[in-house]
Amino acid sequence: MNASLQVLALKTRIFKLNDPIVPFIIDAIEGTRNGPALLENAVLAITSKIVSLAEGQTVARNTVAKEELVRRESDHFLGSIGYGTFLTIKHGLLIPSAGIDESNSASNDYILYPKNPFQSARQIREALAQRFKLRHFGVLLTDSHTTPLRAGVTGIALAHSGFRAVTNKVGTPDLFGRSLKMTQINVADALAVSAVYCMGEANECSPLAILSGGIDFISPSEEIPGECQIQKEKDLYWPLLRAHLGETQD
Repeated sequence: MNASLQVLALKTRIFKLNDPIVPFIIDAIEGTRNGPALLENAVLAITSKIVSLAEGQTVARNTVAKEELVRRESDHFLGSIGYGTFLTIKHGLLIPSAGIDESNSASNDYILYPKNPFQSARQIREALAQRFKLRHFGVLLTDSHTTPLRAGVTGIALAHSGFRAVTNKVGTPDLFGRSLKMTQINVADALAVSAVYCMGEANECSPLAILSGGIDFISPSEEIPGECQIQKEKDLYWPLLRAHLGETQD
């Protein structure tokens, strides 16, 4: 389906450690022209760092060595890479240093990922849907990440709630009538790229963005928390990852 995607980044005050996140978002929405109405048939993208701050997910730099912290936070630790970082897997993402942020902290602490991103996304969605009486509404937690052999960062989806995160195109005909064999569209990551681009990466103070257009909304009972993730053995890059994960071929 062809669709026109619209993105509106929201300016807010600076979010502080242990601030309640739902009241913060409500204030931002109600302070935006037609804000509550903009959420119907839309997805609210939230940078995951303010969710982490709301949950108190920080560690003082002087209490732990960076590598020790990364090893502790990683689901899989793959080793050192460039610029003093480490390659890891966390919450199903191949990402440097378990997603630990060394910026955007008023006290210069390390900011960790949210404890349970999908649970956080669902709870925020439910609270906002109830407050603003929304029927078709989703929440997307975003982060920035790098891509091998590409300059710069783009957005990626850490968690989602309320919309279908992957569209399966297998069996759909191509331009010449041949059925697609493998193609799936990662909707959540595509939305995250657009949201993060508009929210910015420096001092823009826009941790929220509203996205609308061509999104397939679903009920909470239809949600698949790990919908964007793939079994590592089925991943295109599994032959390269296998050795680093210490696993052998059957």
